[in-house]
Amino acid sequence: MYKLVFHVIGFGLLALQISAIPTHSQNDILKNRESLSTLSAASSSTAVAKIQLGKLAEIALGVTNENIIHKTAASKHQKCTKDKLRVRRNWRSFSVPQRKKYINSVLCLQGKPARTPAHLAPGAKTRYDDYVATHINQTLGIHFTGTFLAWHRYFIYEFEQALRNECGYVGDYPYWDWGADADAMEKSPVFDGTDTSMSGNGAYIPNEADIILSLGDYAPVILPPGSGGGCVTSGPFKNYKLHLGPAALSLPGGNMSIAPNPLNYNPRCLKRDLTSALLQSYANYTSIVSLILNNQDVWDFEMVMQGVPGSGAIGVHGGGHYSMGGDPGRDVYVSPGDPAFWLHHGMIDRVWWIWQNLDLERRQNAISGTGTFLNEPPSANTTLETLVDIGYANGGPIAMKELMSTTAGPFCYVYV
Repeated sequence: MYKLVFHVIGFGLLALQISAIPTHSQNDILKNRESLSTLSAASSSTAVAKIQLGKLAEIALGVTNENIIHKTAASKHQKCTKDKLRVRRNWRSFSVPQRKKYINSVLCLQGKPARTPAHLAPGAKTRYDDYVATHINQTLGIHFTGTFLAWHRYFIYEFEQALRNECGYVGDYPYWDWGADADAMEKSPVFDGTDTSMSGNGAYIPNEADIILSLGDYAPVILPPGSGGGCVTSGPFKNYKLHLGPAALSLPGGNMSIAPNPLNYNPRCLKRDLTSALLQSYANYTSIVSLILNNQDVWDFEMVMQGVPGSGAIGVHGGGHYSMGGDPGRDVYVSPGDPAFWLHHGMIDRVWWIWQNLDLERRQNAISGTGTFLNEPPSANTTLETLVDIGYANGGPIAMKELMSTTAGPFCYVYV
C-alpha cells in the first residue's frame, strides 16, 4: 500500500440540522427544471454567474430531496432519509462559535497520535498526518483517473467522521466558495488570519519569481506569485507544523523541492502565498458555471475541472489549490497538509453534486478513466466495482458504486 512512485506533476495538470434544509414543493421542482432550460451558458458577468450557480444549486437540492422521498417510499431499508440528512454549508454562513468549533476539532485531530505504522510513514505523527500520508501515497492513482471525484468524496467524508467520532464535532461540514474570494483572498473569512479562519497569508517575500508547472512534453503553465510566500503568521494554525513531504513542491522560478522519501519526518511551518489572480482566472463564478454547463460527459467534466493537459488551464481544482500557494499548497501530493484543503474539496464535491443532479439518470453512476494518472502506465478502466481504500486514514475498502450518490452508501448529506 505504501510503495511510492513519484512524477513531477501539478494540480491543474493533475461537509444545519434537518429543520434548516430548504424544502421544495412539486411546483418548486417543476419551476427549477424549467429554469434549467434557460441556463444554456455561463454569463461572462461574474455577478450574474453567481446567481446562475445559486440557481443550479437550488435545482440540485430539489432533485436530491425528491429522490430521497421517492427512495424512502419505495424501500423501508433506505438508510438515508430526510430526517437524517446532514447539510454542508458555505464557510461564510457559519457563525463565529460554529467556526471555532470546527477549527477546534481540526486542532484536536492534529493533537492525536497517528494510526499509520511508523515503519510505513515515519513522518506521520498525528491522526491528521494519517490523511496526509494516504494522499501522498495514492496521488498518482487519484488524479486524472476514474476515481478522482469519488475518492476525494470518500476522503473528506471520512475526515469529517474522524472530526465527529474522535474529536466530538457536531456541526456542519464547510466548503469554500472560491468565486466569492476571487477579488481579494486576504479578506476572505477562510484566509483573513483571524481566529475564525483557516489562518492567513504567509509573511511577504518580495520579488518572487513565477511558478512554472511542467508535465511531459506539454507547454509549461506559468502562474504568478502571490502576496505572501513565507510562514503563516496569524490565525489558529500559525503554530501548526507540517510533518511530511515535500513530494513535488513547485517553487518560484521553476524549481521543485522533492524529499528523498516524502513519508519521512520533516517538521516545518505552514507557508502560504495567497494569489487572488488564480481564482480570478480559473475559479471565478463564470468558470464554475461553465464547467457545470459545458461538459456533458463525466470525463470531460473531471478533466476540465483538473485542467486539460496542454490547454494552459489548471481548472477550478488547480485554481483553488495553487491560489493558496506556498507549502503544501503547491505540492500535489502533500496538499491535505493545509487545513484549507478540506474546505476546497468540499467545494469540489459540491460542484460534482450539482453536475450529477442536473441529469441524474445519466450522471449518477457515470465513471470514466483508468486507475493510473492519465493512464500512465496503462491500467484497467475504473468501474462501479472498483475498490477505493484510504489506508490508515479512516474507513475501509469500499466499492465505487457506494460513493456515487451523496444520499446512498455511507453518505447522507446535501449542500446549501
